[in-house]
Amino acid sequence: MASSGRGLEPESAAAFRVLKRAVELDSESRYQQALVCYQEGIDLLMQVLRGTKDVTKKCNLRKQISSYMDRAEIVKKYMDQEKEDGKYHRQIKIEENATGFSYESLFREYLNETVSEVWIQDPYIRQVHQTSGKEQQSSGLQEIKESLQNHGVLLELEYSSSIHDREIRFNNGWMIKIGRGLDYFKKPQSRFSLGYCDFDLRPCHETTVDIFHNKHTKKI
Repeated sequence: MASSGRGLEPESAAAFRVLKRAVELDSESRYQQALVCYQEGIDLLMQVLRGTKDVTKKCNLRKQISSYMDRAEIVKKYMDQEKEDGKYHRQIKIEENATGFSYESLFREYLNETVSEVWIQDPYIRQVHQTSGKEQQSSGLQEIKESLQNHGVLLELEYSSSIHDREIRFNNGWMIKIGRGLDYFKKPQSRFSLGYCDFDLRPCHETTVDIFHNKHTKKI
């Protein structure tokens, strides 16, 4: 479906690189990511179309845009049906010492403008890589609560001695389960190492992330 991008103007080549990635993700049944790439690639092609004066090129671009739009619509309908049936499932395997898996990288495509509540259940949330005591942990969480409140975000904390499952739910229907919970990052070598502040550069422990969708998602 996608052009190789060879011999094209830089703008066109960039568009087709994104669309090629969309087709690859589509073929791997990674529909959520594929749809994002289709949309981005189509937007880039639309920009190329607006800047093209050649009639023949315009005609070819319109046909290609129409073709990708049709496929994107099919993917969207397929995803919507999977969500409706509660069958959507995507799995991400994070290898030992892998990087590029910050919280933002994992969660951003599921956090849209419809999200107003997030529920996190993690029995092993600890500070400083699970070496701190309960008092220090509670103090740290309280500081986070107060900081969030300054930005209009309400954090409610509940403690239980019986929970074991780890999961994160958004009230737009997405549910994420991480094998190691939120503590899947390795301790940075020092405060001056690249991964100390940028979690995308911090090595991870090996774990598995499972992503589901259920339109009837409720509070944990």
